[in-house]
Amino acid sequence: MQQHSLRHAPSSPDPVGAEQPIVVVVDDDLTVREGLSELILSVGLNVVAFASTQDLLASGAMDRPGCLILDVRMPGASGLDLQHRLAATGDAKPIIFLSGHGDIPMTVQAMKAGAVDFLTKPVRDQALLDAIATALDRDRSQRATAEGARHNADRLKLLTPREHQVLAEVARGRLNKQIAYDFGISEVTVKLHRSKAMRKMQLATVGALIRAWETLPAHVRLPPSR
Repeated sequence: MQQHSLRHAPSSPDPVGAEQPIVVVVDDDLTVREGLSELILSVGLNVVAFASTQDLLASGAMDRPGCLILDVRMPGASGLDLQHRLAATGDAKPIIFLSGHGDIPMTVQAMKAGAVDFLTKPVRDQALLDAIATALDRDRSQRATAEGARHNADRLKLLTPREHQVLAEVARGRLNKQIAYDFGISEVTVKLHRSKAMRKMQLATVGALIRAWETLPAHVRLPPSR
């Protein structure tokens, strides 16, 4: 396994986590690994390179924010195999594929599965750097969305069962009087539960509630039984 040391370059603070993103290169060709690593380091990005997907998975690199540059065909598990594995585990880390062949069906398969780009070797430096920039932007956006969802789920746990029930109905677009009728309680009581729930969720408007609600998995949204 060929692994390059990380170079930490000055950059703007990461709003989601303290760690700077890392570009992970996986290619069984040492010359390719070294060439790509030098290019990525030259623009001030962190990089680490591996000779196989097995070496990558045995490392801690997958726990870092960033993106992957994967060779399509390698001994053992291929880049596409790794993409399928990550998809199955819910890991949406952005992937850029490199291939020595212009394989259209393979390109379509990879892009449909969410790849950022599918580039042919020898790859132009600027084309790869542009793809990396897109992948890192996607990673930041995905992590920000995930962090927001975790925050909303944590706030939701602070609600009482009735507050959760009322808020779920509000998020569905139900009116106070409709909720009151369904639950057999007064509108004043509904307004009280709604106000407390919104305050605990740190939300000021119904629009903000709906946006926050949509970040939550279905099983988390589900209120306790009445």
